[in-house]
Amino acid sequence: MRGCSEDQLIEICQGIGLKRFRASQLFQWVQQKAVRTWEEMKNIGERDRQALRSRLSLYPMERVREQRSQDGTRKYLFRLEDGETLECVLMDYARTRSRDRHTVCVSTQVGCAVGCAFCATGLEGFRRNLSVAEIVGQVLEITYYVRQEDPDFQVTNVVFMGMGEPLLNYDQVLKAILLLNHGQGLNIGMRRMTISTCGVAPRIIQLAMDNPQVGLAVSLHAAQDEVRNQLIPMNRRYPLTQLMEACQEYTQITHRRITFEVALTAENAKPEEAEALARLLIGQFGHVNLISVNPVAGTGMERPNPEQMKRFAQVLEDAGISVSSREERGADIDAACGQLRRQWEGEL
Repeated sequence: MRGCSEDQLIEICQGIGLKRFRASQLFQWVQQKAVRTWEEMKNIGERDRQALRSRLSLYPMERVREQRSQDGTRKYLFRLEDGETLECVLMDYARTRSRDRHTVCVSTQVGCAVGCAFCATGLEGFRRNLSVAEIVGQVLEITYYVRQEDPDFQVTNVVFMGMGEPLLNYDQVLKAILLLNHGQGLNIGMRRMTISTCGVAPRIIQLAMDNPQVGLAVSLHAAQDEVRNQLIPMNRRYPLTQLMEACQEYTQITHRRITFEVALTAENAKPEEAEALARLLIGQFGHVNLISVNPVAGTGMERPNPEQMKRFAQVLEDAGISVSSREERGADIDAACGQLRRQWEGEL
């Protein structure tokens, strides 16, 4: 039911003899109030709830574990109906001049088939795509549990940057975005949601046509094909020339800036690498977000020091490239970029 649109619920309600307004009530209970049981739907009578149960299932996720970082970030491990597991993250950002930002980093697949060299998720391989209900369910579960402590809690932003490659589960991700954006649901603005991709070039162009309002982040990480082939195997299928052409077409269609994510290691955080990146991005309507690679057992990659990060950014700035460094959140609980897995050792 968490994956049903309001129109689908209207059709189901009418099919079992219930009035149209029941569907709207049901949609709000599920998508706005994030309830986990039928009994919480107080304005729907028991007879109607029984009729709805015969056609619909809630299937809330099982919260296996919640971890809290020193910086307030929360990481959740959820078990799905078929026994598979996933991780997702809540990051809170306090603001002085605007409302606080509560960002959920959601997963779109169980595991990942891309196998990026610095990412923990890919080390476990790919199991399956997540359904619309499972994608939306991550935001709903987090909303439900945090509201036990803060009844006014509201997710403000969603980033599709967790486990998996979102553009390889394209249809389900776009349907999930529509549900999260619905005015009678959580009402999260389209421009407050961002899809991150390792570079599925045809889908980038399709996204521009299907939903030009949602944000796009491209995990670039290298400016030369021979290097990027080692870091991101997807580059062999969609090399940099094809990827950059897709990014150009995306910005021409949407008139929106792309965020280019660049993970730096002690090895590649060199001025000459920054110069190559600047040459690649000249003419692109984008912004570079530098990330210090996070510790992941088995990758053998070391983090750059602050001075290396600073020099790298300066080279880009001198070339006229917009650049910033991402604020690291949740690294002490393995909740930062590239650290999500399906379980903790010994947990399941």
